[in-house]
Amino acid sequence: MVRMLLQGVDIMQIKPSASIRQNYNEIAALCKSTGEPVFLTKNGEGDLVVMDIEAFTRREKMLKLREELLAVEEDRLAGRAGVTPDELDSYLDSIIDEVEHGKEGSI
Repeated sequence: MVRMLLQGVDIMQIKPSASIRQNYNEIAALCKSTGEPVFLTKNGEGDLVVMDIEAFTRREKMLKLREELLAVEEDRLAGRAGVTPDELDSYLDSIIDEVEHGKEGSI
């Protein structure tokens, strides 16, 4: 069952769920050193996935980017117009201005 749920995962670190209480520091170190999730089982079945916060944040950003790229590709295939390079430049300039003003306001 666990293997079916985890198809496509390159390196699997599988631990019994009781080990999270007994070996928290070891599991945390494993997550941080490998950058990969640790799969916890309960009674031999997949139960939880634990991962380092940096790895989680990175994965979330990658998923969001994939969703955005997919939406752009769907728009392109449907014949909907995207933004021009000038519109993109203007948009990016406005974001940069926001960030710079935000930094200046907090100093």
